[in-house]
Amino acid sequence: MNPDTPQTAPAAVVVPLDSFVQRLNLDPLFPKGQPLEVELGSGDGSFLTQYAGLRRDRNFIGVERLLGRLRKTERKCNRLGLTNVRLVRIEASYFLEYLLPGKSAEAVHIYFPDPWPKRKHRKNRLVNTRFPQLAQAALVAGGCVYLRTDDEDYFTEMKRVFGARTDFKEIATPEEMAGVLTDFERGFLKRGVQTLRAAWQLTTG
Repeated sequence: MNPDTPQTAPAAVVVPLDSFVQRLNLDPLFPKGQPLEVELGSGDGSFLTQYAGLRRDRNFIGVERLLGRLRKTERKCNRLGLTNVRLVRIEASYFLEYLLPGKSAEAVHIYFPDPWPKRKHRKNRLVNTRFPQLAQAALVAGGCVYLRTDDEDYFTEMKRVFGARTDFKEIATPEEMAGVLTDFERGFLKRGVQTLRAAWQLTTG
């Protein structure tokens, strides 16, 4: 490579938030206007970057609180040439309720969220009684919520809160998506720990 050849700067994958009270303007975030999917709690980006590479016809936002994890994901995106991924540093529940525009997402992914196993801490769980309502507000008609966990008690709660809704129906996770594993999931499977997954589709507008 000629050292005098100008190099293109890597994309700014981590999105700076200009406001914490106004919803994001999605249009300028991505080079192409494509259907949007969101991963809440994207961790080190192991699922996000793999799946975004398979589905370059879609745009993705990964939401993560820890800056180190976001930077790791950003490096993966630039290394893989993923222009369809953007990252936001904020609490996942806050992003879903206050920053993601309504009826903007084709899918919401939540993989291995903190199970908060102690009963007194369960109020901190991301997927709780209110969560389906927030997902319904964020999803387009026919949009889906995809969930995975290794915690049986949390999985039971996930199924209970979505099963109580008449505007969601349980569906199978697509095989292409199910085959994309997070680093957590690979670790669990190596240790023989069963992982649980479920998906729900919004049936109303």
